This record gives sequence, C-alpha cells and structure tokens, in this order.
Amino acid sequence: MSQPDSPSAFEAELVTLIPHLRAFGRSLTGDRHQGDDLVQDTLSSALTNQDSFQPGTNLKAWTFMILRNRFYSNKRRDWRSTELDPEMAERTLIANDDPSGALQLDELRRALAMLPDDQREALILIGAAGVSYEDAAAITGVAIGTVKSRVSRARDRLALIYAEGRIPADGAAPSAAMASIFLQADGIRLRRCA
Repeated sequence: MSQPDSPSAFEAELVTLIPHLRAFGRSLTGDRHQGDDLVQDTLSSALTNQDSFQPGTNLKAWTFMILRNRFYSNKRRDWRSTELDPEMAERTLIANDDPSGALQLDELRRALAMLPDDQREALILIGAAGVSYEDAAAITGVAIGTVKSRVSRARDRLALIYAEGRIPADGAAPSAAMASIFLQADGIRLRRCA
C-alpha cells in the first residue's frame, strides 16, 4: 500500500483498512457489535490523532496498535460483564446443514479464549488476520522472535487444551462463533487480494 502523505490520502488509505480492522476487532472481542464499536473508536482516534502518524511508516500497523490499545483499555475498565441469558442464546441459534461444524467452531472460539492474552493476540494477528510477523511485532511492540514464540506457544497450548478436553462452556450461541470465524476468513481473503 502507498504511504499517505496528505489528509485525503490518509483518509483514503484508512478506509481501505476498515475490513482488516473489523476482522481484528471482532476477533479480539468475540462479538460483532463490540468489535464494530471498537473499530469506530479506533477510526475516530486515528483521524483525531492524524498529526501523530509519521508518513512513510506502516498505517496498518499504526491503526492496529490503536485498536489493540483501546481493546485492552476497555477490558481493564469493563472488568465486569453481563452474562448471556441461555434461553436467549437458544432462541437465536440458526439452522445449519452441519450442526456439528458450528459446535466445532464454537469449541475453537472457547479454546482461543483460554489462551493468555498475548498468545491469543499473536495467534489472531498471524493466523486469522493474516498480518506478517513484522507487522505483528510493530503492532504489539515486541520483537519478531517474541511474536513467533507466542504463536508457537499458543498453538502448543491449543493442542494441549484439545487433548485434555477441558474447554468449558460459556453460554454463547455456537452461531456467534461461526460468524466470527467466517469474518476472520473474509479478512484473510481481503488481505490476500489487496
């Protein structure tokens, strides 16, 4: 992507990053609406702080860092969350040709939630968002080797979680996991086409 050097170029490039930001935001939050709200906050912050962006640097990494920082700030502030009503979850399930597929995707979503934040973030950036190790390192503010190590440990830990079969239920509808996984796949497809 070209590096923005004027306000209109900055805004145009920012618009092209929206699908990537949405995929990352939804992956971090696990919720479409919260993810979209996080992206809106990120875009607003990016536009407000446009003067602090240095032309010639990676706008994608810069915006992903803003999104990531907002996510963790929100997480610290909102340490209490409302439990999902199981009856409501049952009413919102959608029909599917292969119901076991949705359950497997939901199991993966719940297994990812069991990972430490830094490992889950690295795995989502590399595996779901399709970000390069270099960009992931810039976004998270750690060395490339650290990102690679976190991804490796996340994969190993996921394998152990599955082997032990210790993935707790959380009451969320399996259909939410399916939408999240498809969104991540769409984000990867869009990045490869860009």
